[in-house]
Amino acid sequence: MEILWVLMALVMLGFVLLPFLRRRRGAIGLVSPDHPDAADPANYGFVREEELDIRMPGPDQDLLDVLDVVQRTQDYRAAQQLLAGTETEGERRWQRVQAFAGAASLELQQRPGGVGESPGGQWLRVWRAEAPKDAGGAAVHAEFLVQQAWRTASPGTDEFRIIMEEAKAACGDAALLAPGDPVPCIVELSVARGLNYSQKDFEQLWLKILDRAPAHMGAHLAALHYWCEKWHGSRELAYSFAEAAAARAPQGSLLAAMPLFAVFEHLPEVTLVSGFWQTEVVTKAVHGALHAVHSARPDDPMLAHVRHMLVYFLVRGERWSEAMNQLVHIDGHVGALPWTLSADPAAEFAVYRALAVAGYEANGGSPASLPH
Repeated sequence: MEILWVLMALVMLGFVLLPFLRRRRGAIGLVSPDHPDAADPANYGFVREEELDIRMPGPDQDLLDVLDVVQRTQDYRAAQQLLAGTETEGERRWQRVQAFAGAASLELQQRPGGVGESPGGQWLRVWRAEAPKDAGGAAVHAEFLVQQAWRTASPGTDEFRIIMEEAKAACGDAALLAPGDPVPCIVELSVARGLNYSQKDFEQLWLKILDRAPAHMGAHLAALHYWCEKWHGSRELAYSFAEAAAARAPQGSLLAAMPLFAVFEHLPEVTLVSGFWQTEVVTKAVHGALHAVHSARPDDPMLAHVRHMLVYFLVRGERWSEAMNQLVHIDGHVGALPWTLSADPAAEFAVYRALAVAGYEANGGSPASLPH
């Protein structure tokens, strides 16, 4: 009986992988890097897997420099100054708050502290103690608590609820310190998902965000999770939310890419239909995201997020050239969906990048023919 189950599993796996590893003329497979037929991503100037930065979706040199200073010296003041100089309404402030909170959370995970040893992320505690009225520090602390809840506890447990309740209170404190800043409310969107806000309460929170930053892409992505089937909504509600955001997106806004993220959140765990990645719902969402990317400002901080998601869908849809056109813009940074869902984001990204390169070359592409 066990042998029968193994055989059935192998057959099912074949159905899943075969469409993904095919192309129009023959088949594409991954071989070892030293194989003579291996396509080499380095030929395109792509970064080696071990050098990929998993902290951010795209470059932010000011943030990287400050993170280096803060973590090396354990002095929060460089982070305080950077956030104070970052515009309140923009996407970049939200990303930087997430990055500082994530750095402190990871430090604490790596160095939980003990007898004679201070815990990691101590600079954030000092920041809050020495500058309790600083809006940036309050926002980072609220986001830190949210990340700690998801990282260290399971939803539904008392431990998770206690940390999330603390995070909710911290969001309120941060909002009082910066009444026009949408970031504390965006942080609370994750709290709302974790504490199971009613739809009425969630919508009231959402209206506060729309009043402060109606076209905030990061806020929309955070809100989308609440409406997903796996949390407090459904496929229909999530699609409706994403399509409404895309429909009211101003010219040049990346909100037009929201349906692609809704599709991603509701992908079947096993895809047995070979043409799934070419279905109307997927194709329409991909085209909307491509249009958004082409229309967006080159310096839009959320542009890399959309490009990373496009790489995932374009590779799965065997649209190799289009995938390569996205890769040349984002390679080097992998701190974005869908890679961050993996235990090893860099390795996951590298697999898709290698498939894109192999597919591109198998269809006549080369480094010389790829525009940069």
